[in-house]
Amino acid sequence: MAELIAQSPCRDLLPVTHGTVTLSEVDPGNITSLSPFKGKAATLSDALNSAYGLRFPAPGRSTGKEGVRCLWTGRQQAFLLGPEPVDSLKASAALTDQSDAWTVVSLEGADAEDVLARLVPIDLRAGVFKRGHTARTLCQHMTASITRTGANRFQIMVFRSMAATLCHELGEAMHMVAARAGRP
Repeated sequence: MAELIAQSPCRDLLPVTHGTVTLSEVDPGNITSLSPFKGKAATLSDALNSAYGLRFPAPGRSTGKEGVRCLWTGRQQAFLLGPEPVDSLKASAALTDQSDAWTVVSLEGADAEDVLARLVPIDLRAGVFKRGHTARTLCQHMTASITRTGANRFQIMVFRSMAATLCHELGEAMHMVAARAGRP
């Protein structure tokens, strides 16, 4: 019988650095979709606070930090990244394991905003899109979730099947921004 070996979506593709920007793969741990049952959003938020010290995020926001983060992904929906969901969440929300469905990368560096400006149709400048803000948007032609996790750092999530395309598109944009600044 053949033995299957789990591989990360960006295996052999990352990390990549051009100029001041580095693109690297992130292991988010478990990714669980949370959809509160009707009338149970506050109960879910309380359960998240009790278990992880974070709340169910408002639209366009994320809560938590590295290792355990909850990010808004749509109307009455969020992703819990990091730990396995505790049983107390099941009483107030539909939980769906999404761990194998997503690619998660980090784009970090002084020119990260300029790189994303070439691919993303929304304003991600620090004065508008602050740390903890998140958006479901496009990255080139891919549906993506983009979260600002630091002053010059973004977490980008796309479907696993788009991992190579994401790395290629971001790498090309990184190269163009670095070349324009004279820092290839």
